[in-house]
Amino acid sequence: MKIGLIDVDGHNWPNLALMKISAWHKAHGDTVEWCNPLLHYDVVYQSRVFDDTYSRDIDWYPQADSIVKGGTGYGLDNKLPDEIEHMHPDYSLYGITDTAYGFLTRGCPRACPFCIVAGKEGRRSRKVADLSEFWRGQKNIKLLDPNLLACPDHTELLEQLVDSGAWVDFTQGLDVRLVTQKNACVLNWIRIKRLHFAWDNPRDDLEEKFAEVGELLRIKDRRRREVYVLTNYWSTLDEDLYRIYTLRDLGFDPYVMIYDKPHAPQEIRHLQRWCNNRIIFGSEPDFRKFDPKRG
Repeated sequence: MKIGLIDVDGHNWPNLALMKISAWHKAHGDTVEWCNPLLHYDVVYQSRVFDDTYSRDIDWYPQADSIVKGGTGYGLDNKLPDEIEHMHPDYSLYGITDTAYGFLTRGCPRACPFCIVAGKEGRRSRKVADLSEFWRGQKNIKLLDPNLLACPDHTELLEQLVDSGAWVDFTQGLDVRLVTQKNACVLNWIRIKRLHFAWDNPRDDLEEKFAEVGELLRIKDRRRREVYVLTNYWSTLDEDLYRIYTLRDLGFDPYVMIYDKPHAPQEIRHLQRWCNNRIIFGSEPDFRKFDPKRG
């Protein structure tokens, strides 16, 4: 068969589902390529991660006997069949040679109202793969897990990352509330370029926990200890600034994330610019004194 693929969101971040679909079809002798609007295909797979807020759907209709649409941008119920889900990704689709992408766990018990993970994957974090399923010696690993430390098997999975010797990026962040002295010891043996945590809810009093975790971690460089700070969802500007200033004082690097950025107030956009630009953030420590016209 002749298979066409469409990455609706673009190619700035590789689409894991399409890489697995490509691997499965190639293993069955099919021809796989990016969909050309001028050509006809037996099957076209159209994958979309984001909704209309961040990603526009294609405005043309593929020529194909069958069109399969999938991804959270089209809904939460569509999932890959198990035989495709557990394929080793076809990294050549994006020309990737030195980085592996994948999930070791799925699901999250937090069920944050702004997050789709609980509705899509369930409120229990569970192991879904060993590292070998998507990693074969690449020097970099990008994990997409929503809450790896909530999984009962997380110590075993962290040890697999230690044994890999690869540079690991926990792209969705680790749950700081679940860091313990035991798993911090294992984390300290992993080659990590930058740790990511999150302080999304201003009502969660996490100051003492971040202080504790800051002491447990071997990485001390502020630039390598980044914390996502959710804004424009349920917090006031004062609550945003409290989290930002507290994290900075504790030796972490706050990084402002804006919910529904297209409709965010200008003040929150200025906050993001001030905080996330390291030159500006370092030269003017007080947001109230920040002049966006000069910065």
